[in-house]
Amino acid sequence: MTQTQYENAAARYIEAWNSADPDERAKAVAAAWTEDGSYTDPLAEVAGHEGIAAVIAGAQEQFPGFEFRLAGAVDGHHGVARFGWELVSVADGSAPVAGFDVVTLADDGRIRTVSGFLDRLPG
Repeated sequence: MTQTQYENAAARYIEAWNSADPDERAKAVAAAWTEDGSYTDPLAEVAGHEGIAAVIAGAQEQFPGFEFRLAGAVDGHHGVARFGWELVSVADGSAPVAGFDVVTLADDGRIRTVSGFLDRLPG
């Protein structure tokens, strides 16, 4: 895989997390993850497009007016990539939540698995 493929996978991932409309979110999740893809972090463990979309919807409900943004460069090799992210307030630019994810990619560049780590949470 190329660096561009890792960067594209991370961009599609962030796009899915920022898709507020349920239909758009479903399309974004399908573009980012394989059908049997999974997402695991300290607060969630789900598999399949519907489960992933539900976790994303829950985060959006918990943090209205926020958007996910990449924090730093995407690093990848041998079908595995890692990248940092922040959850940023559109209103004031504060970022109360931050973390990094490690993803494994399928041959088509879509995400097969996500292992998420939370580095900063609101008090």
